[in-house]
Amino acid sequence: MTTRPVLKLTHAGALKALASAVAKAESLNVPQNITIVDDGGNLLAFVRMDGAKLLSRETSMSKAITAASHRQPTSRLDPNYEIKLAIAGGGRLTNLEGGLPILIDGHCVGAVGVGSGTGAQDVEVARAALSGIGAEDQKP
Repeated sequence: MTTRPVLKLTHAGALKALASAVAKAESLNVPQNITIVDDGGNLLAFVRMDGAKLLSRETSMSKAITAASHRQPTSRLDPNYEIKLAIAGGGRLTNLEGGLPILIDGHCVGAVGVGSGTGAQDVEVARAALSGIGAEDQKP
């Protein structure tokens, strides 16, 4: 066999995950930058909530790309590896908390990256995105 079926995160799924994350951020009263990418790190959905930190837009994207490329929460990456990650990834990879892979039936279909709150708040909002689409949660 030369092909296999592949699960994909749809635009509709990305928007549903984004809406769940926004609702959680609102309930925490913490405006966030929230990025949803596919399994290749390509942008599917993004929001910068009113009042979210401007530079956290970049970190939310980096968190999502890192979680998608490593297929694990960003907080699991070795802190001593951060400089190498930044150099090798052209500044796009990070080990900051708030990036989670989106796993469906054990397959990574994308990732969510959240930035603008504390690390714990970012993770809580990212987990809400996973929950909103029934994705598996790897505890960071």
